[in-house]
Amino acid sequence: MKNKDNLDSKKEKKVNKIKEQLARLRAKLASENKHPSFPPKSKFKKTKDKPKQPKKEEIKVKAKEAKKKEAKIKIIKNRKAKEAKKKEAKIKAIEKRKAKEAKKKEDIKRKEEEKRKEEEAKKKEEEAKRTYEEELEEQLSEEEITGFQLEKTDMDKMCNRVCEIIADYESDGILQSQLWKKFKLSSRDGSRLALKLERMGMITREKILEKERWTYKLIIKKIPISTKSIEGSPCLTCPGESKCSLDGLEYNPKTCQWIQDWVMIELKNK
Repeated sequence: MKNKDNLDSKKEKKVNKIKEQLARLRAKLASENKHPSFPPKSKFKKTKDKPKQPKKEEIKVKAKEAKKKEAKIKIIKNRKAKEAKKKEAKIKAIEKRKAKEAKKKEDIKRKEEEKRKEEEAKKKEEEAKRTYEEELEEQLSEEEITGFQLEKTDMDKMCNRVCEIIADYESDGILQSQLWKKFKLSSRDGSRLALKLERMGMITREKILEKERWTYKLIIKKIPISTKSIEGSPCLTCPGESKCSLDGLEYNPKTCQWIQDWVMIELKNK
């Protein structure tokens, strides 16, 4: 009970103290409202100080500095422009070099492709031009060509006869297919005989296109020795053949009546 009375008295003291403080504050505010502490506003307005005018020398210095700064900026701009131009030129040069290299590679590739196509076309053309004789020549050895022999045939006479017929066509030559028909030879035998004569140096073979087909034309190169031109000559059976000479009195070919008669007969027969 006693404690409770003490607490109440303390609270009451605090409240009274607060009330006193509030009363003092109110009195202070009231006195300040009656007598303000700050001075009254001046009736005259303050005039702003005019800015000081810069001197002529200062203006010149500033203008010079501004000009110098402008020149410096211009130099920097020019330098940057030159660097940019140089860089651009370098890039263009690199691009040009790359383009040139690319073009060079492309040209090399194109040329290689053209060469390959050309070789292929040439190969095809050569294959198209290949004849039976060429294939046969590849299959046969030199011994088989030079030693070619027909059964029951005198090859010397056969070769001489073939060369005589070819010689009749002189430089125009004759198609080998036409010649083999005359001798009734097969294409294989005729081709082997032509190869044999070529190896002997008697004829030459010229490759030509005949009726959209590749074949050979045979041209005489070396005419074989033939006795046909002197067959029937009176000299072969003349009893005075051993005594006959250009200076002879009894037997002389210049004045021989038998030779004259024989020549006239030969001319009439031709």
